[in-house]
Amino acid sequence: MLQDWQSVNLLHRNREKCRSYFIPFSDETKALTYERGNSERFKLLNGIWKFQYAETPQEAPADFYKNEFDVSGWDDIEVPHHWQLQGYDKPHYTNVNYPFPVDPPHVPTENPTASYQRDFYISDEWAGEQVYLRFEGVDNCFHVWVNGHEVGFSKGSRMASEFNISSYLHSGKNTLAVRVYKWSDSTYLEDQDMWWLSGIFRDVYLLSRPSSHIRDVFIRTDLDKGYEDATLKVDIDIENTVDGLNVEYKLVDAQNELVVDESLEENFHFQVPVKSPNKWSAEDPYLYHLVISLKDKHDRVLETIAQKVGFRSVELRDGVVLINGVAIKFKGVNRHDSHPDYGRAVPLEHMIKDIELMKQGNVNAVRSAHYPNDPRFYDLCDEYGLYVIDEADVETHGFETIGNINQLSDDPKWEAAYLDRMERMVERDKNHPSIVMWSLGNESGNGVNHAAMAKWARAKDPTRLIHYEGESRELFLGGKRKLDPSVSDVHTTMYTGIAEMEEVGQYTELSKPHLLCEYAHAMGNGPGALKEYWDTFYKYRRLQGGFVWEWADHGIRRQNVEGEEYFAYGGDFGDQPNDYNFVIDGLVMPDRTPSPGYYEHKKVIEPVKVDEVDLEAGKVEITNRYDFSSLDHLALSWNIEADGKVIQSGVLTLDGIGARVTKSFTIPYNLPKPLARADYRLNLQFTLASATAWAPVGHELAWAQFMLPQNAKSTNEVQKLDTVTIDEVDSFLYVHGVNFEITFHKILGNVHSWKCEGLELLQTGPKLQFWRAMIDNDHRSESEWKNHGVHWLQQRIDQVDFQLAKDKTSVSIKVVQRIAPPMLSWGINVVLTYTIYGNGDILVDVNGKPTGNTPRTLPRIGLEMTVPQTLDQVSWYGRGPGESYADSKQANRFGIYKKSVDQLLTNYVYPQENGNRTDVNWVTFANGQGMGMFISGTPAFNFSAHYYSIGDFDKAKHTHELTKKDEIYVHLDHQQHGLGTASCGPDVLPEYELTTQEFTFNFRLTPFSL
Repeated sequence: MLQDWQSVNLLHRNREKCRSYFIPFSDETKALTYERGNSERFKLLNGIWKFQYAETPQEAPADFYKNEFDVSGWDDIEVPHHWQLQGYDKPHYTNVNYPFPVDPPHVPTENPTASYQRDFYISDEWAGEQVYLRFEGVDNCFHVWVNGHEVGFSKGSRMASEFNISSYLHSGKNTLAVRVYKWSDSTYLEDQDMWWLSGIFRDVYLLSRPSSHIRDVFIRTDLDKGYEDATLKVDIDIENTVDGLNVEYKLVDAQNELVVDESLEENFHFQVPVKSPNKWSAEDPYLYHLVISLKDKHDRVLETIAQKVGFRSVELRDGVVLINGVAIKFKGVNRHDSHPDYGRAVPLEHMIKDIELMKQGNVNAVRSAHYPNDPRFYDLCDEYGLYVIDEADVETHGFETIGNINQLSDDPKWEAAYLDRMERMVERDKNHPSIVMWSLGNESGNGVNHAAMAKWARAKDPTRLIHYEGESRELFLGGKRKLDPSVSDVHTTMYTGIAEMEEVGQYTELSKPHLLCEYAHAMGNGPGALKEYWDTFYKYRRLQGGFVWEWADHGIRRQNVEGEEYFAYGGDFGDQPNDYNFVIDGLVMPDRTPSPGYYEHKKVIEPVKVDEVDLEAGKVEITNRYDFSSLDHLALSWNIEADGKVIQSGVLTLDGIGARVTKSFTIPYNLPKPLARADYRLNLQFTLASATAWAPVGHELAWAQFMLPQNAKSTNEVQKLDTVTIDEVDSFLYVHGVNFEITFHKILGNVHSWKCEGLELLQTGPKLQFWRAMIDNDHRSESEWKNHGVHWLQQRIDQVDFQLAKDKTSVSIKVVQRIAPPMLSWGINVVLTYTIYGNGDILVDVNGKPTGNTPRTLPRIGLEMTVPQTLDQVSWYGRGPGESYADSKQANRFGIYKKSVDQLLTNYVYPQENGNRTDVNWVTFANGQGMGMFISGTPAFNFSAHYYSIGDFDKAKHTHELTKKDEIYVHLDHQQHGLGTASCGPDVLPEYELTTQEFTFNFRLTPFSL
C-alpha cells in the first residue's frame, strides 16, 4: 500500500467501470423530478466527518480503519471541502511550476495525508441490494475501507470513483474510512493553473441497486442531412442480465407530451425515428426526457432512470464547426470550479449563479478548464444553454520549466494514465447535449498519449469533435501555420494577437477552423481590445471565436486582525514557490461581482448590431447575430436624450428578423431643434420581452447609441466678467475677485489655494502627472517606464510671469518648467498658462515638448490635484456609468451620470489604476449643499477621483491595505495608455498606445453653487 501513490501503472484497485452520471429511482414519477432527494436508492454522505491530519503517510494512524479504532478524540471536518481551507496544511498557488522536485513518478516524503471516518446507517430495505459508494471528486488519490475491510483505491482528482461495497455492509450502523494523499504520481498530470487544494471536495453518496440494474446508458441524437428529422439511438448496459428482463422507455417533450413509448427484451440497444424534434442549441436549449425502466419477468419495476435529451448535431464541414448545420461563433469563457470559501467544493447555487451571469453577459460557451467540472454543472449547461468543451484532467505544464514539455505525453509508459482520464470523462459526461467537443487536456505538450486519447474517444463517441491546443501550438510556433493538426479537429491557440488572427483568417490552405481556447487575459484592469478581436472573428468564417481567460478570480476570502475582508492569492499563506496574484484573472471577482471587463465583453459579443443609415430620417440597420433565434424574444425601446433628459421615446417590435438577418428600420422620432450646449443622442435598447431561467423581463442584452446630426457644440466662452486684482507678496501671488480668492505659489509654479464663497475648492495642484498606478497588464511596459524614471519625475520651475488684462477682468500666469527624472537627461519642457477670470474661472492651457532619449510610451498625460473630501458628489457628461479606458470603453454609453467618490472606485483584488472615465466633456465635484466646481476640457478628456493616491495603489497589495485619505485625488487626463492584455497576452494595440510626443490640451475650472 505504501507504494500505491507512486506506481504509474496502478490507476485504481477495485474501482467500478466508469459510467454515465445518473441517479436511479424507484418509479417514473420520481425519476422525472431529477431530485436525488426523491430517490429511496440514494443516500448522501456529505456532512461532518471525523478527521486526522498527518505530514506524511507513514505518520498517519495505521489502523484507523479498523472497527475497534477510537476516533472520538479526532477533529471534525466538513465534507465536501478542502482540508487547507479548514485549518490544516496551507493553500498553495502555482501556475506552471510543480511545488516539488520534478522527478516522476516520485513525490516528496512530506506528503500530507488525511484520515477521514464517519458512520452511516443501512436500512433493512437495502439488505440484499447492490450498494455502491461513489466519490465525485477526491484530490489527489485515496484508499477506502468499510467496516474494517479494504474496499479499493483510486487516482484522478476531478473524476468519479465508484466502488461496490455490498459484501462489506450490514443493517444498522456501518463505518466508512478514507485516507487521502496530497501527492502521487498522478499529480504530475494535474499541474493546472490553480490552488493546490486537497481532500474530499465533491459529493460522496451511496446508491442502492437491485442485483440486475441499469449499469450505463449512452444516448445519441443523429440528425438527417437537412437537420430536420432525427434518430434517437440508445445503448443500455444491464448489470447481471437474467432471463425475463425487459426495458420500457418513454420519450416525452418539455410539455410532458409522449413522443415515443416502447419496450425491449434481451437486446437493450434501440434506435427510433423522431419527426421534426425541437433542436437543442445554446440559444434555445430545448430538452426532452427519456425515461428508462428496467422490469423483471413479473413485470415489476426494478429501477427507473431519467435522462434529459437534446437533439443536436456537431460536425466539421467546409472548414468550420457546425452545430445543427450552422457555423456558430463561440463566445466563451474558461471556467474552473472555484468558490472564495470552499475552493473547488462548489455548492450548486454557486454554479447556478455562474451560469446566470454568463447568460446575462451574452456568453454562449464554456471550456471546463482544465478538468471535468462537477457533474451537476453540465446538467445546468444543458438546461440553461451553453456549448461546452469538456476538458480531460491532464496538464503537465511544469515540464516546460525543465525544458521538456512532451516528457510524459510522449512516453508510452504513461499511456494508460492518460487514457484513464479520457475514458472516465467521456463515459461520465457522454449524454450531455451541451458538450460539443472533448478536449485532451491543457498545456501538456504533444505526443503519442494524446493520439491514443483521441483515437479512443473517436471510437467511443464519433458524434463530437476533438480539441487540443498542444498540437496547434507546435504548428503555430514551429512556423507550420498552414498545416492542419492531425489529432485535433480544430486549430486552437492561446493569446494569438489580432494581426496574426487576421493573417490566419485569410488562410485558404486549411481545412479546419481556428479557435482561441484562451485569449483576452482578464487579469485586474482589463482586458483591452476585445472589440478588435471580435471585429476580426466576425470578418472570417473560419475564425469561430474564443474563450476568455478566465471566468472568475480565484481569491480565497480572508479577514485581517481588524476584521477587514480581503481575497488572498499566491504567497499569502507562506506558500513557496508561488505565482503571486496570477490566480486573480477573471471577468468576475471571487464573490461574483462583475468586473468592468465583464461588461465590456458582454457589449462586444452582444447579439444585436445596429448601424446608422440616415439618422436625419431615423433610418438604421439592425443585424441579428444569433445563430438560430429570431429577435422576437426581445423588445426594442428607443429614446432621444439631451443633457440627461429624455425628450422623446417609443417602443418597436422586432418581428421577422431571423437569425443572421439584417433588416432596415425607421425609428419614428422628430429630429429636435438644436439647443445651446446640448448634444442629442439616439439610444436603442434591446431587452428580454419575457422572463427566462437566467434573467427577468427587461434584462438588457444589447444597446446602441448615436449622436444625432442636429447638435450644438458647447462653448467655454465667459461673459459679463467682474474685475480682478493681483498682489505679489514674497513667494505668492494673490488673485482676488468678487467672490473668490486664489493663492498662487511662484516658486512651485502651481495653485496653492482656491476659495470661492469661503469654500476651499483646491488643496493642491493642478500639476502635471505622467505616472499611473501599475495595472497587471502594464508589466511589459513597466520596466521601460521605470528604466526611464517615469515613476519619479521631478519638476524644475524655470520661469513664472504674470500679467493683468487691460480691462482687469482676468490675469494670466505663465509657468515655464522642465519635468525630468533623476540620473537621466531626457525630459519634457512644459509651458503652463493659468488664466484667472473675474467670475472665478481658471483656464489651464498646457503644452509639452519631450526632449532627449524619452521612453517610447507614457502611462498617462494629465493633471493631478487634490480637493477637500467634502466635494465627494461627482457628476459628469461622457461615457459611463462604469470604468472605461481607450481600448475598453464599448460598454459605456454617453450620458450624464452621478456617483459618489466611493462609487467611482473599482475595488480590484490587487489594487491598481482604476475608475477612469473616458470621452468626458465636463465633470463636477460638489458638496452636499450643491457647491463645488465644474471642469470642462478641450479636447474631451479622462477623469478619475479617489481617496487614495497613485502611491497608495502602487504600494497596496490587497484591498484592506488601502487607507482612506482626508482629501480626494482628482486626475484630469489628456490621455492614458491603453490596457491591452499583456499580463498573459498581446500588449496594447498601436492605436491605443500613448506615445511620447508633443501634447497640447486645456481645462477650465469653474466654481458654482446650485
